[in-house]
Amino acid sequence: MKQKPLTNSLLATLYISLISLIFFLGNTLKIGNQPILAPIALISLFTLSAAVMAYLFIYQPIVLYLDGKKKLAVNFFLKTTFIFALTTLGLFLLLFLVKF
Repeated sequence: MKQKPLTNSLLATLYISLISLIFFLGNTLKIGNQPILAPIALISLFTLSAAVMAYLFIYQPIVLYLDGKKKLAVNFFLKTTFIFALTTLGLFLLLFLVKF
């Protein structure tokens, strides 16, 4: 297995960006009024997001840990989380400093 914390962090950011784009387009396109489907869709999206993020952040460290590579597993998780934190910080700086 290749360890790629940078790739996992960027994929998490890409996934979040895609979901945000869907929300943005759905809001601007005024997609139908479906009161019963909206909560079902949102809870389904929340569940899907939890699964995707668990895979990107936790799956590989767990596999490493179970293979007896405990230190490598912790380092992999911390690197992934740190890179994602830097990406998140960069997005907030962009949000506050750049006027679109």
